[in-house]
Amino acid sequence: MIRVVVADDQTLVRSGFALILGAEPGIEVVAEAVDGAGALAAARHHLPDVVLMDIRMPGMDGIEATRHITSSPITAGVRVLVLTTFAADDYVVAALRAGASGFVLKDTEPADLVRAVEVVAAGEALLAPEVTRRMLDRFARAEKAVLTLPPLTQREHEVLVAVALGLSNLEIADRLVVSYSTVKTHVSHLLTKLEARDRAQLVMLAHRAGLGG
Repeated sequence: MIRVVVADDQTLVRSGFALILGAEPGIEVVAEAVDGAGALAAARHHLPDVVLMDIRMPGMDGIEATRHITSSPITAGVRVLVLTTFAADDYVVAALRAGASGFVLKDTEPADLVRAVEVVAAGEALLAPEVTRRMLDRFARAEKAVLTLPPLTQREHEVLVAVALGLSNLEIADRLVVSYSTVKTHVSHLLTKLEARDRAQLVMLAHRAGLGG
């Protein structure tokens, strides 16, 4: 059972997402929150698998709440899935830097929202394809410092470039003509070598290193 906290200051939006997710047999909405402080408190109390987090909320916003959740040993296992609008690229970059595992658009289809929660709960990252490329391009232009990566094997480098391009493990397997399990192993090694929390952080690190552009 995937346990979820839904945080959004708009009652109709929050209730709608909670209703959609709660209707799924494999998902339980354990709490709702109207702001970042409430989301943080709920994350600490319930230790959910995923917090579905709006970015712009009164008081403590979703970015600050995400930073607190992902940096605390108490809630280190909690994944944050950010809700955003099509034009909010800068906020998405800040949320990913704060440790969010991905983002979905607020007008996403119910089935896609459910899938996003399942993907993030499984430890993967979810970067909405409608926004990812434009957002990462903007991030790359804004980032001044170039990150130097630790030594990687040729195959790890190829996998990291593919991850940075937003490809799924299945797409990477097809691209490199290797098995799906092999790609999963390489991604796992990359997470360890780069000390990344999840796939979203791999994407950010890769772009800071000048890959995937």
